[in-house]
Amino acid sequence: MSEKNEQLADNEEITNNQQPVDYGDDAIQTLDWEVHIRLRPGMYIGKVGDGSAADDGIYVLLKEVIDNSIDEFMMGNGKKIEVEVTDTTVSVRDYGRGIPLGSLVKAASVMNTGAKYNSKTFKKSVGLNGVGIKAVNALSSKFVIISYREGQMRRAEFEKGKLVSDTGLLPTEEPNGTFVSFTPDGTIFQDYSYRDEYVVQQLKNYTFLNIGLVIVYNGVKMVSRDGLLDLLKENMSNEPIYPTIHLRGDDIEIAFTHCNQYGEEYYSFVNGQFTPLGGTHLTAFKESVARTLKDYYNKSFEYSDARTGIVAAISIKVEEPNFESQTKTRLGSSNMSPGGPTVQKFIGDFVKKELDNYLHRNLDVADIILKKIQRNERDRKAMSAVTKQTKDKAKKLLVYNKKLSDCTVHLSDNKGNEEKKLATSIFITEGNSAAGTITQIRDVETQAVFSLRGKPLNTYGLPLAEVYKNEEFSSLRTALNIENSLDDLRYNKVIIATDADVDGMHIRLLLMTYFLQFCPDLVKSGHVYVLQTPLFRVRDKSSTRRRDNKSKSDKKAKQDTYYCYSDQERIDVLQKLGSNAEITRFKGLGEISPDEFRGFIGPDMRVDRISLRKDDAISWLLEFYMGKNTSERQNFIIDNLVIEDDSQIS
Repeated sequence: MSEKNEQLADNEEITNNQQPVDYGDDAIQTLDWEVHIRLRPGMYIGKVGDGSAADDGIYVLLKEVIDNSIDEFMMGNGKKIEVEVTDTTVSVRDYGRGIPLGSLVKAASVMNTGAKYNSKTFKKSVGLNGVGIKAVNALSSKFVIISYREGQMRRAEFEKGKLVSDTGLLPTEEPNGTFVSFTPDGTIFQDYSYRDEYVVQQLKNYTFLNIGLVIVYNGVKMVSRDGLLDLLKENMSNEPIYPTIHLRGDDIEIAFTHCNQYGEEYYSFVNGQFTPLGGTHLTAFKESVARTLKDYYNKSFEYSDARTGIVAAISIKVEEPNFESQTKTRLGSSNMSPGGPTVQKFIGDFVKKELDNYLHRNLDVADIILKKIQRNERDRKAMSAVTKQTKDKAKKLLVYNKKLSDCTVHLSDNKGNEEKKLATSIFITEGNSAAGTITQIRDVETQAVFSLRGKPLNTYGLPLAEVYKNEEFSSLRTALNIENSLDDLRYNKVIIATDADVDGMHIRLLLMTYFLQFCPDLVKSGHVYVLQTPLFRVRDKSSTRRRDNKSKSDKKAKQDTYYCYSDQERIDVLQKLGSNAEITRFKGLGEISPDEFRGFIGPDMRVDRISLRKDDAISWLLEFYMGKNTSERQNFIIDNLVIEDDSQIS
């Protein structure tokens, strides 16, 4: 790596607001591959994060490594993958063919190098651009790759993308396959750790999509016998109203049922890759199911009536797939293969034939589905008048009452930067003070702000029509653009941003109650989050450095300031600083200055995802905490009351 590249890679404060003194030949730079990845990791892995969210970069690194092992399995090589994960380090051992030994170093460190450009070698692979494992290498403080092949092996070790050792060819008795171990670089992924819940879900999805594949995770065996049927059983939080319909064909598998719940819930995959934002395959599947049901019953109901309450999964295998971003969250392919049938026709023909045959063979299930569709139709017609009135009023409230400060990029945009669309978020705040603070310092391109007026309605147990009439929730649904479905959702993340006090927590619970009851698909799709904001700011009083944001010592001054998100973090900092600590307790978002707040809603902001799983007992939790059992809940609070010691807070 050149000296100039090293300086650029190690520079912690690369800014865009400094104008070059002279724009000449010296201003034009060519970066080494690993420098560019480290400088712009978002281009390769999406957001960086610290592991607290399922889409954080460290899980993308894990996926990039395992994808190669999955490709081997899909080509009929190696039925077992062993995965070991600690807080900071990952190792993956597969039993495929092993990387050709002469190309091992190039495969791990030369961009646009790989076997997947040849469709005969990897016919229906996930990664086709020769980038994934190189990104893992460049973003790891230590990266080891070993290939075992026909009685020989080769081991190469890298640090931040730079080769530090290479054994060359050695004899071995190990079975064929590849071993990869990596430790994400802590200077890029600060204070990160792998969370078991996200790793387990990621690995289970691989087994659901690859029947017969065995994944051993930290000694625990995972395997699926029924594919997408197992996936739906794992993820459904409500009981199905009829047995899940499970259909398989060449390069396609689908499974679906209906539950008594609002919205539509989908899980879509391409070549074993989870596509949370869907794409051409999911659009085709949704249209095909609704059209086939409509044709079978020979009724004139709307497609939405056929899909309300549906829980479904689709997996297809496409030759040379085209994804809309490096993180592969949405399929853009129009055809199943070069010169082959369109995705729409392939899925449409399969669903029409197989689902129609199933319904003719299972008349009892067909009858249950028809009754569900008719019930959905009655509910929709009953709501139509209410919806029109509230939607028109909600639009006026958003505009004239300035409840929404919108952004310029939206998730539902048909074209544009996919990374920016994934970065879109809307903060739901309490009151004008917090909304004003966030609005001042937000990223106008990707961050919107929705301001609540007072405490929202407790929606637990209320009929949908009454909830629709509520101004706050009607305005929120309009802002999110989810009146009919999630297809046109305008923001990737819906972030509840309330004060860390009793009132703020109450508002948070009221919003969560609404989302869990009336927008479960929004929650299950991973769109709803809670913003973590610091409870305390701790400063080193012994420091005499100026804390003026415009001063040259600003960077050092910030290093003497600690933001604590829990009492334990505060205690840890106090032990570090001793008597030199100056502590401020934040009691509301409006108390935090805009400049200070900017860091809390940046690219690496701390958020907790709201999840909804089968074993969460959501109905019981909502009834206990949000129902009318006031005395029982009061006794619970008293029995679990913790008195906070504020003696050290100034």
